[in-house]
Amino acid sequence: MIVVSHRGPVSFRREPDGQFTARRGAGGVVSALAPLLTDRADAHWIAAAIGDDDRAAVAAGAVSTPGLNVELVSFDPELHRLHYDVMSNRILWFCFHGLFNLPSAPNFDRAMHAAWDAYRAVNQAFAEAIATRASAGEVVLVQDLQLMLVPAFLRELRPDLAISHFTHTPFCGPMELRVLPDPIADELCSSLADTPSGFHTERWAEAFRRCARDVLGRDASSTFAASFGPDPEDLAAASATPEAAESLHALESQIGDRRCIVRADRVELSKNIGRGFLAFDELLETHPEWRDRVTFVAMLNPSRESIVEYRNYRTDVEAIAARVNARWGTAEWQPIVLDTRDNFPRSVAALERADVILVNPVRDGLNLVAMEGPLLNERDAVLCLSREAGAFELLREHCLEVHPFDVSQTAEALHAALAMAPAERAVKSVGLQAAARSRPADNWLIELVNRAR
Repeated sequence: MIVVSHRGPVSFRREPDGQFTARRGAGGVVSALAPLLTDRADAHWIAAAIGDDDRAAVAAGAVSTPGLNVELVSFDPELHRLHYDVMSNRILWFCFHGLFNLPSAPNFDRAMHAAWDAYRAVNQAFAEAIATRASAGEVVLVQDLQLMLVPAFLRELRPDLAISHFTHTPFCGPMELRVLPDPIADELCSSLADTPSGFHTERWAEAFRRCARDVLGRDASSTFAASFGPDPEDLAAASATPEAAESLHALESQIGDRRCIVRADRVELSKNIGRGFLAFDELLETHPEWRDRVTFVAMLNPSRESIVEYRNYRTDVEAIAARVNARWGTAEWQPIVLDTRDNFPRSVAALERADVILVNPVRDGLNLVAMEGPLLNERDAVLCLSREAGAFELLREHCLEVHPFDVSQTAEALHAALAMAPAERAVKSVGLQAAARSRPADNWLIELVNRAR
């Protein structure tokens, strides 16, 4: 078996003595697959060398990590930037999540078409690396939007291989896909339609089928829905660390005995952070009984700050939080506690302490936080969950539904969550935890292997 993803299970750092140390990679794909592939001699993982130290490790022949057979594909930094920052993150991510501001963006000029050429070149290089590594008839599991052309390129090189592709983002509808130039939409749809292609929910799978019918004029009959949840043992281990305990103590000291609304997100446009803060602002205005009785704790990890839209979004989010704090804060109470450090133990502690967990993306392929939070939580926290998150399909009976664009409705959902009776909170908590445990990652992996052809 070969797993192929843009971001791999490890990244490398060059130490002052010239040696390289490996660190576990981030993201849901790594969290789901790394434990399942560790110590398997028959499994390989091919990924991109993302930073300078990764590329240096490749050049030095130092790409090794205990228990995992990892190969990193190294690219010219500018080629990789065009593939990842521009085509994957500014075009495909925006398209699939419905984030384009269409009166002004995107503009497919020569520079943007050059980015598409880079995307194709990186996908071709991945296909060549797989073709060189794979044994006869081997199963190849390709992951996510950065590598959507790999199946088509790989079939030309190695028609003997069994291939599947899995997209961890949503997929857009035909009208949104029409924003892409015809050759780009055609090639993306063709590559996935000719391959067993999976999505986290039937909604996203059906969206792709509709796009294939609209763009290609044919059915994508091998498209399927499958998904996974968090690893409960991994979360329990993270919660038991001294760093998490220290973080929880620090948070308790900061907010006291107040109720606590928590969100834990990347600073990413689709996560809808600003509207969450505006909903909290409206909650304090329309329900004055919560003033000085509840604190909104936002653990936000910086993301993709090489992209101007992300830098601007972080500035906007911080400005909204500052306005809410200036409007309602007192000498004893800071309404929004905003932490933009990349600090996993603090996020774990916040989710443990939450009375309400807000997950309100404008669109999301799955959203693991919606399942991780209830498993970590110790206070029967109520989950307020956007109906546009893939996880809503699984959790809808046990959460409060949030309309991601309706700030007033979100404010009322927060109020309902804070005011919910303890017995009802407990029932919902039990349901959330059972649902979060119901999709082990090994079942998802088996599904991808069985679908490959």
